[in-house]
Amino acid sequence: MGATVHSPLVTYASVISLLTLCPPFVILLWYTMTLADGSVSETFHYLRQNGLQGLLHIWPTPTPTACKIIAVYAAFEAALQLLLPGKTVYGPISPTGHRPVYKANGLQAYFVTLITYFALWWFGIFNPTIVYHHLGEIYSALIFGSFLFCVFLYIKGHLAPSSTDSGSSGNLIIDFYWGMELYPRIGKHFDIKVFTNCRFGMMSWAVLALTYCIKQYEENGKVADSMLVNTALMLVYVTKFFWWEAGYWSTMDIAHDRAGFYICWGCLVWVPSVYTSPGMYLVNHPVNLGIKLALSILVAGILCIYINYDCDRQRQEFRRTNGKGTVWGKAPSKVGIISSLSLCP
Repeated sequence: MGATVHSPLVTYASVISLLTLCPPFVILLWYTMTLADGSVSETFHYLRQNGLQGLLHIWPTPTPTACKIIAVYAAFEAALQLLLPGKTVYGPISPTGHRPVYKANGLQAYFVTLITYFALWWFGIFNPTIVYHHLGEIYSALIFGSFLFCVFLYIKGHLAPSSTDSGSSGNLIIDFYWGMELYPRIGKHFDIKVFTNCRFGMMSWAVLALTYCIKQYEENGKVADSMLVNTALMLVYVTKFFWWEAGYWSTMDIAHDRAGFYICWGCLVWVPSVYTSPGMYLVNHPVNLGIKLALSILVAGILCIYINYDCDRQRQEFRRTNGKGTVWGKAPSKVGIISSLSLCP
């Protein structure tokens, strides 16, 4: 990998810390939100009393049910990614001259997923509360399964890279963490990063938001306004993401970050656990905000999401016009930099 501003010792320490601390953090977050009443101090007290043995005790064992849920969901999203129609979109040209080609069908996949999930519940075919009741086992299975998936990506990067945008730093730990390939694919059409980042990770955000909402409804016979606001904001954000998915393919996540533990494990595990944690907590801890406060939070949240979207839109427009476009009727200012992307030393 290219030169960094940090010493090798700092780099290795940071990487190893993330590799070792992120998995238990996910389990502790789930435990705190679902079994410790959302109390960080209670979880801390438990760990202080029981130490590593206590962590191992609360760490769920992946179950066949959890693995089936993950497998069916992953297969469904992979099928939608491959089979749904969509216009052809080109990504940015890479340092080696490669330009990835995508099929933009994310929004269709998003609506098909949510409608299918809701219909399965509505017609009594599948109860989403099963997902909630096996959440710990699902996260545990994702932690280990995604780690093995990253091992697969590491081996694939060495033996069968999909394009010239691949390379090794010469260090196994860095290669595993950062990744070997910029645009890994299985076959010609199945883009791995689109699947991990968008169709599995971001899609799970919306699916779990609905799951928590349904679980609270079945538990209490109603959905608290706090849960409604939380779910609405998450769905607005994820809807925005898939509406703008083709633009996401030109961001650093896709055009700069290679497929390794950092980006793929993060999207497969971190997004469905950490990003959905507010709803996870609210399932058993509903808060009655009142109409005025609920609407105020909803409007403020939507405004923040719009600002986020418009910043991305302006950046994309600036790149598309090579700085010659306008922002709010004025020519944008810019900061000149010299940058490079090196895939190997």
